[in-house]
Amino acid sequence: MPDKTIFLCAISNISSGSCSEDCTFCTQSARYKADIERYKYKSIEAIVDEAVMARQNRAIGFCLVTAGKGMTESKLDFVCEAARAVKKKVPDLNLIACNGTASVDDMKALKKAGISSYNHNLESSRSYYPKICTTHDWDERYQTCLNAKSTGLDLCSGGIFGMGESSDDRISMIKSLKELSPVSIAINFFHPNEALPIKENMLDIETSLELIRYTKEQLNDSMIMVAGGRERMFGERQSEIFEAGANSIVIGNYLTTKGNAPDKDILLLESLGLRIAQNCHDK
Repeated sequence: MPDKTIFLCAISNISSGSCSEDCTFCTQSARYKADIERYKYKSIEAIVDEAVMARQNRAIGFCLVTAGKGMTESKLDFVCEAARAVKKKVPDLNLIACNGTASVDDMKALKKAGISSYNHNLESSRSYYPKICTTHDWDERYQTCLNAKSTGLDLCSGGIFGMGESSDDRISMIKSLKELSPVSIAINFFHPNEALPIKENMLDIETSLELIRYTKEQLNDSMIMVAGGRERMFGERQSEIFEAGANSIVIGNYLTTKGNAPDKDILLLESLGLRIAQNCHDK
């Protein structure tokens, strides 16, 4: 196992299940009636409590995620309120916003409220995207990534593997990410749900590890974060993602699926002799 530092990030699903878009990979879409918890906004107190717990679990990144295609005025106000409250209680957390398509002005307001990074995934290649979503296009996603970068926010972007896309589609998405040069790349592996149109993830572990290796080779200066689907895809072989090039993981639960208990991931990292980052500038 290489000597490296691993960066931990946690997710707070602050607005769940109210999206009107038709993304066929997403249980947050109201169209598919997946059996998930749905609420307009989580209480600020609950969000702050989750942030405190995330930091206690040694996460240095905390992502405020909302369902829906993009930013609205009311959503922007709420995310900014949540960000200010978290920063007041846990000032050393790196706050990440993930609120769909957003304008430059939206990004500026988020930054002023204490947000340091914006997460917006390309999800797949430009050519494959119409097969998994018809209610908005890939170019809007790409432009949002550019908007984030233009305001000085760190960009986190990535995608989902295992949605029926071809190998060429995967390479194309990684090429687009290379153009964007994100600070962090989120690699997700599709997690099937019986309510969704996409019924299974046909990728095997070896192909998935190779995708991590290839992404790291192409974007060596970016942090490679393995996020959704990690536990399901790799099972008892989760340690191998770090050999393949991953240097960041999401701990705890995801948006609508359960993750490992944070102490289990921490024990794994320690057993492998990997350092857990203390702050965003750790090496």
